[in-house]
Amino acid sequence: MVEAIKYNNCSCLEIDDLWHALHSMFNMAQDHQVNTDILDEIPDKYSTSWPSFSREEFTSSIAKYNNSSTPGPDKLLWSYLKTIIKDNSCLDKIMSITDTCFELEF
Repeated sequence: MVEAIKYNNCSCLEIDDLWHALHSMFNMAQDHQVNTDILDEIPDKYSTSWPSFSREEFTSSIAKYNNSSTPGPDKLLWSYLKTIIKDNSCLDKIMSITDTCFELEF
């Protein structure tokens, strides 16, 4: 179900109508103080920790990808990553980077 945005009891169906509604609402609220105390009533969301990847889980996931697939923005082919993680030292470092990214919520 879709409901159109309404401004002054009229549906805003065109981009110009939407822009006019946004512009008018911004100008009406521009000089008003905002009471942020209501934000204190919102309960904190609980956080969960991300379990570290096991070496087996990581390597088996990487093994599923096609070696000839097109690289992403980093230009790293799956075949390169598969070769890199054959070295246990490199695999440990990549695992550490991965875990850190999850801890920092990247």
